[in-house]
Amino acid sequence: MTNKASLLRRTAAELIGTAGLLVVVIGSGIQAASLSRDTGVALVANSLATAIGLGLIITLFGPLSGAHLNPVVTLTAWWARRAGGEGLAAREAFAYAAAQIAGAITGAVVAEMMFGRTPGTFSTRVRDGGHLLLGEVVATAGLVLVIQGLGRIGRPRLLPAAVAAYIGAAIWFTSSSSFANPAGTIGRAFSDSFTGIAPQSLPGFVAAQLAGGVLGLVLATLLYGREYAKERDRTTVEPVPSGQSDGQLPLADMPRPGAGSAAIV
Repeated sequence: MTNKASLLRRTAAELIGTAGLLVVVIGSGIQAASLSRDTGVALVANSLATAIGLGLIITLFGPLSGAHLNPVVTLTAWWARRAGGEGLAAREAFAYAAAQIAGAITGAVVAEMMFGRTPGTFSTRVRDGGHLLLGEVVATAGLVLVIQGLGRIGRPRLLPAAVAAYIGAAIWFTSSSSFANPAGTIGRAFSDSFTGIAPQSLPGFVAAQLAGGVLGLVLATLLYGREYAKERDRTTVEPVPSGQSDGQLPLADMPRPGAGSAAIV
């Protein structure tokens, strides 16, 4: 069904959801690094916490704002509307992106304060090199393909689990550890921790993420076409004969990925 929440409530959901995501990502990274000097063990803990937290946040905020949490996902929703489908107007997309960036910075500062660290300290972890940028292109393209693909085959209810699983895996299979989110990348520059990124590395990462978003859209269109299928699994309630009950309550519809759904790190 069409989301009728006001733009103010939806942008608030994007701000709070993105802040929560950064608290999970950075907080779990700080905790993991403090408990283990083994980078592999720390990454396992960080990736698990990130995947679980992301899935919960998408489940909670998806029915309200679509739980983009990511300007690339928002841009794909804006493009979907320009292409004649459901999505966001330019004003809405701008409001979403601004809220996501503000939320990411807020979440980074909160995570730092939670662990008794000086808030607002920029990261010194320089992440450069073409191999890392390629990793970001792959990570972001895959994220967009997952979101768009599930929408176009009529399975948007799988998005919370699918996006969480994809990000959890991409943290391991990409050279960049899958930032895949311009807002999240900016926020992580405000944390000189295990998950941080130095400000000078931001332009390359953000450019690679935008390129990955475009590639993901192209792949989704090539594989699945332009049309979004109507969700058929558990969303259509068949008429029940009078005096009988099917024993189930209707489930609330999540916004289609064309209108935006899901995000990351």
